[in-house]
Amino acid sequence: MIRVAILFGGRSSEHSISCATAGGVLSAIDRSRYEVILIGITRDGAWTLQEASTVSGFSLGREAAALPLVADNGTRVRLPESAATREFTVSSADGTLSSLGDVDVAFPILHGPFGEDGTIQGALELVGLPYVGSGVLASALGMDKHFTKTVLEGAGVPVAPWVTVTRAELAENHDLWQRRMQGIDLPVFVKPARAGSSVGVSKVTAWDQLETALDTAFAEDHRVLVEAAIAGREVECGVLQGRNGAPPRVSLAGEIVITGREFYDFDAKYLDAPGVELVCPSPLREQELAELQRIAARSFEAIGGAGLARVDFFFTGSEFIVNEINTMPGFTPISMFPACWLASGMSYPELIDELITLGLATAR
Repeated sequence: MIRVAILFGGRSSEHSISCATAGGVLSAIDRSRYEVILIGITRDGAWTLQEASTVSGFSLGREAAALPLVADNGTRVRLPESAATREFTVSSADGTLSSLGDVDVAFPILHGPFGEDGTIQGALELVGLPYVGSGVLASALGMDKHFTKTVLEGAGVPVAPWVTVTRAELAENHDLWQRRMQGIDLPVFVKPARAGSSVGVSKVTAWDQLETALDTAFAEDHRVLVEAAIAGREVECGVLQGRNGAPPRVSLAGEIVITGREFYDFDAKYLDAPGVELVCPSPLREQELAELQRIAARSFEAIGGAGLARVDFFFTGSEFIVNEINTMPGFTPISMFPACWLASGMSYPELIDELITLGLATAR
């Protein structure tokens, strides 16, 4: 039996989304094939051993107060001491140390900083443990919207015009940066460089809204993007690493249809707020889908992706413009990534199995 350590929670603002994903994965993973060790990382960064009965109940409620989180139960899980062993250990609340046995592969279903940005990936590589998903560099690139766009633009992938600014730069020469930001036609989106799930994102339709939007984004990161809003359909697709050196595989597309909101924000994604409809598969023509899949695969290869990713686009009717690439996308059973693969013929349990297989086979 393959032993899988599922890492979830974490220190980012997407802590609860990760918890909900853990609940979904635990409910779908083939327990006859995989033995699961549940490692919940608290908001303070403590690695704790969690019970299946707790994690299986994690889900996203309709209100932020109902969002799940990792409770600190006093246990502390330790990584293997070196690459010579794959043994995890745990100390109980009273300090008693015991072995969790060897782990074959880690499944870090962590979103945002300190999980999706290469930090966890680096820790796992230090002890030689195989894991699901992209490596250190691709994870760091995919997490940082500025560098994602820089790399994709260099690879010939179309991206929206943008300006990146830090708090320090803005304080040093406010007028200069104001002119640069206002050189982009309204409306614009203001985003933290390193955050996901639309946390800290604002749509600006008049320049007198800019300062408030910047403050909201700076609360999440010290670097912020001001990016042109692209008029068009919002479409997304899933990417899976090819096996044995084969090209990446790309799913059918899903589409986000905005009916009564400014944009696809956190509440619409996770709290079932009205005004958004998810359509999967998207009614793209055959040639349009082929072009989307080509650009998605190119984007995945450009950042050196492994395992999985979701690529988000704006479709103007004549061109697909990449909005961002997520190396550990929302992975709850109803998230767009598994929905796209379900529409493409791969069930949620099959998708989990494929990702673990890829993680075990990927050389780091």
